[in-house]
Amino acid sequence: MASQARGVRTRRQLLEAAATTFLEHGYEGASIGEITQRAGLTRGAVYFHFASKEELAQGVLDEAVTTEGVRPQPIRLQELVDAAMALAYRLPREPVLAAALRLAVDKGVRGSLRTAWPEWIELLAGILEDAVRRGETLPHVDPGEAARLVMSSWTGAALVLDGVPDGHDLEHHVGTLLDYLLPSIAVPAVLARLDTAPGRGQRVVAEMARDAS
Repeated sequence: MASQARGVRTRRQLLEAAATTFLEHGYEGASIGEITQRAGLTRGAVYFHFASKEELAQGVLDEAVTTEGVRPQPIRLQELVDAAMALAYRLPREPVLAAALRLAVDKGVRGSLRTAWPEWIELLAGILEDAVRRGETLPHVDPGEAARLVMSSWTGAALVLDGVPDGHDLEHHVGTLLDYLLPSIAVPAVLARLDTAPGRGQRVVAEMARDAS
């Protein structure tokens, strides 16, 4: 058990070192040597977990798809809101998530690696399908189309904000984005009960931490 725990820690250490290096230099500019040095590990330790830089990048991308810790809510659409806002709160604070976004929009990477977009769309579509069954959505809502719209809009907000800072953080912008999108998805009675206020993502992340402790 102790060796397994060390292996998990080492793998996470490598992913964080790789993520920071990808953020600083991009995929092409990053080297296994720098990642190894940054992680404070030997090349043998690196290659035990990841056979190549490509595998390291794929590991970073795979970490981006998670709603782990987002609590079930009486309204399923609130879970969609919570997933979007929690990710927006975490992205600037967690290099692995930030690097996954950078890798996913890199055309050179998309040709050889599997991005997180299909998995995220599938995850959100599942939430929306349940919301449709519960009568939370307007009659015209197609879960797959709505999931793609939410994911692409979220990504666009993250990319634009990174280049055009205006004093608000990503969580604030994602909440505003949802305020525009949700009236075309949710029935009025549900819409009135959804919480997209600033700080919602931070509270969700804090709840995750308490649940995990």
